[in-house]
Amino acid sequence: MNTTSGALVKPAWSAPVAWRRAAVLRRAVVIGLILTQTLVATYYMLAILPYHGGTGLEDAIAGVFVLLFAWISAGFWITVTGFAVRRSGGDRYSLMNRHPAGQLAATPLARTAVVMPLCHEPVERVTAGLRAVYRCLEKTGMAEHFDLFMLSDSRDPEVWLQEQAQWYRLCQELDAFGRIYYRRRRVKRHYKSGNIADFLRRWGRDYEYMVILDADSLVGGDTLVRMVQLMQHEPQVGIIQTRPVIVNGETAFARLQQFASHTLGRLIGEGLAALQLGDAAYWGHNAIIRVDAFMRFCGLRKLPALGLFRGPILSHDFVEAAYMGRAGYEVWLEPALGQSFEESPPSLDDELLRDRRWIKGNLQHLWVLATTSGLRFAHRMMFVNGALSYLTAPLWFAFLVLTGTEAVVLTLWPIDYFPQAHALFPLWPQWHPAWALQLAAGTAAVLFLPKALALLDIALSRQMRNYGGTLRLSLSLLTETAASALMAPIRMMAHTRFVLGALFNIRLQWGGQNRAAESRAAAVMRRQGPMIVFGAAWAGFALWLQPVYFAWSLPVALPLILAAPTIVLSGRRRTGDWLSRLGLLVVTEEHAPPPVLQRLRDAPPPPPRRLSHFDEAVIDPQANGIHAALAGRTGRGGAHVMAALLQRCLSEGTAALTDRERARIAQDARCLRALHRRVWCSPGQSYWGARVDGIRRCHDGAKPSPSAGDRA
Repeated sequence: MNTTSGALVKPAWSAPVAWRRAAVLRRAVVIGLILTQTLVATYYMLAILPYHGGTGLEDAIAGVFVLLFAWISAGFWITVTGFAVRRSGGDRYSLMNRHPAGQLAATPLARTAVVMPLCHEPVERVTAGLRAVYRCLEKTGMAEHFDLFMLSDSRDPEVWLQEQAQWYRLCQELDAFGRIYYRRRRVKRHYKSGNIADFLRRWGRDYEYMVILDADSLVGGDTLVRMVQLMQHEPQVGIIQTRPVIVNGETAFARLQQFASHTLGRLIGEGLAALQLGDAAYWGHNAIIRVDAFMRFCGLRKLPALGLFRGPILSHDFVEAAYMGRAGYEVWLEPALGQSFEESPPSLDDELLRDRRWIKGNLQHLWVLATTSGLRFAHRMMFVNGALSYLTAPLWFAFLVLTGTEAVVLTLWPIDYFPQAHALFPLWPQWHPAWALQLAAGTAAVLFLPKALALLDIALSRQMRNYGGTLRLSLSLLTETAASALMAPIRMMAHTRFVLGALFNIRLQWGGQNRAAESRAAAVMRRQGPMIVFGAAWAGFALWLQPVYFAWSLPVALPLILAAPTIVLSGRRRTGDWLSRLGLLVVTEEHAPPPVLQRLRDAPPPPPRRLSHFDEAVIDPQANGIHAALAGRTGRGGAHVMAALLQRCLSEGTAALTDRERARIAQDARCLRALHRRVWCSPGQSYWGARVDGIRRCHDGAKPSPSAGDRA
């Protein structure tokens, strides 16, 4: 892949300008509404401050308030835009509305790679998802145009040996050799973007398009076909991003995220699509990409500065979309492309661990924003928006600290009638509690009215029954709103800590995500302990200072005190099952799953295991042949070192080896075959002999008993 340092060669075609004019008008209107709303709210804020902004402290409070209110105002107007678009029958500029269904159906397809990068992911879920996608593609009759790739960055030999074995079984089951491929990088560089770049260097020229999936992604066969057909009709389009919705939520937290994704999320998606049009973002998965343009223009440079702004860009997707736009190609978000799914982390704790990595990547975008020329305005705003989505946490924390300081000053110190230097007349502090209540009510409306619009949209679409009926849907929205309010301070404190960690360039571990396991209470308590102590100390200080201030502090302090039980209970499947039995947080896909989701749910459970994956690769003849065929010859350390390692494995067993030593054996085809031959000759009382005898007994026990004629 080329870097972005050279001169850009723009495409020969000229993009239509109709949507660009509409985009400018829409963005101008929304920005004007945001600014007007923020100015009115700031006026009220200054009015309720005792000195009306007459001190440096109050000026700081007002400045932070402007940024925070503008942020929530932007979310409000994006949602209103999405509601207006949905109620008007859709956006006439969208790609889906440009072409009649019959015209799209008759469009010939081009070769497309469906690519799934992996790094220590749940292997059974990965292969079940690929099986579902492949079966749905077969159902369309267009499967011959698609190849599927599992691209592994896993380092634990137990994980990648399982990946290889599961890939082989999947190909056997589907008769898909030559359609589903597996590759594991020996050298892991530049995280997920490096994995994709490695694929493109090797196979990119063989494909017109590629569809990127995450390990928990699902895209229906009809949707994949429609994505390719749209790209065929729109040569100026470089990326089409679907709007994946969350499914398969089992814990209470996952069900909350799933419900929000299906209700409020679709209004936000429609609003973003209507405002961004052909300058949309790319979210890194569930999207189709024009391969040649991506290889020519979207190579990622290393950041050249210091600390946070040095090294590979961690969040690659926004940057790649911006580079695609800079090259003259369009990037579209198409919410109308259905059957696009993903899954939620099972707990808030797991979401926060994921956000810790995302925060560093989004802050790196500020360097790209400041140093890259030729970026489109919408993509520059996308970088700002991505950074602010996490910077609002320390801003909110700063606002709480500043307002707390104001309360301390007014309570413990005498009133200063001359807060400004060289003032000729005293400044009398004034309090307007009614105005404060009006501002609080207005802010609450901006925060919660979008949820009412989501309810109204579902009602007008006659889909209330899909969400459990009017009463249960209303209760579900109240439950989700209360849970969001309870978790917001926890997110604020965690994101503030992570932002500071990113700014000080604290090193991160980049591995697989927890996608199913429940959080352990002890681990949660250890991670959230400082937050709990802070919340209790703040509430105690507020109570000592002033009862009124204590009451105002409770909506933030109390969730911090309850952080550990909130995270643990919401991350339990038992709590999610209880909500499901009550009919709360129900979504359409639970009772009417589309084919790709139903096929995933119908996947057979994994068989019980008798051996570790490494032991199976050594002992089982078929597994040994598969892994040896996929292995190379490392040659590191010389033949004598490998011979000593092999002998130690034979004499002491697997437990005597480190993960790295097991990986060295499993990556060396000759060593793996030699170990297989020798373990089958091991004495019965040895580590390997006992396992071989166990396999023999199981194999003999599975054979049918001979008949009397056979015995004769």
